[in-house]
Amino acid sequence: MSLSAPRRDALTLDGPAGRLETLLEEPKLASGSAVGVFCHPHPQHHGTMLNKVVHTLCRASNALGAPAVRFNFRGVGASDGDYAQGHGEVEDTLAVVDWARQRYPGAELWLGGFSFGAMVACRAALTARPARLVSIAPPASAIMDFLAGEQPDCPWLIVQGDADEVCACDAVIDWVNSMAPGPELVVFEGVDHYFHGRLTVLRQTVEDFLAGGSG
Repeated sequence: MSLSAPRRDALTLDGPAGRLETLLEEPKLASGSAVGVFCHPHPQHHGTMLNKVVHTLCRASNALGAPAVRFNFRGVGASDGDYAQGHGEVEDTLAVVDWARQRYPGAELWLGGFSFGAMVACRAALTARPARLVSIAPPASAIMDFLAGEQPDCPWLIVQGDADEVCACDAVIDWVNSMAPGPELVVFEGVDHYFHGRLTVLRQTVEDFLAGGSG
């Protein structure tokens, strides 16, 4: 596991609504076997790619030798366009996934997101078909509507705090129990929506899953 600082490149990618502000972080000892693409929380609630949970997902990817790509959805930061109810943000994600696959041919895709970004990543996974999917504090009822009865077909980790004041833990548990086969669910006791004080444990949990461990 490498904990050295990754090399950072600020990029501008072509998206469906114009430019997408993007940050590529490559570990100094990249394995070349995987690349991670990670989605940020709700654009209308100050969500950006600099969110601490998204940063934690990127660190987990980098620690396993995989480059991490995070980006601002349309209308956020320097990205062109306007908020598009999640549907346009799925298109943004798929554009970034296509770019990552072209830049790292042969690498498997790790796709993930936090809160609203978890919803977007789940919907994008139906098309992108990642090798692994990570959902942090997903809005369960919104995702069920968004997926319209479909389910990502890949190893899938959901991490949820039982004191989440935004995305209710009980709703997430009920959603997971409704799926067969269901994703792996890890519940952190006493943890809020933003995983305050538990980001290091969150990173290790995601690392274990991405590496093929038990999570």
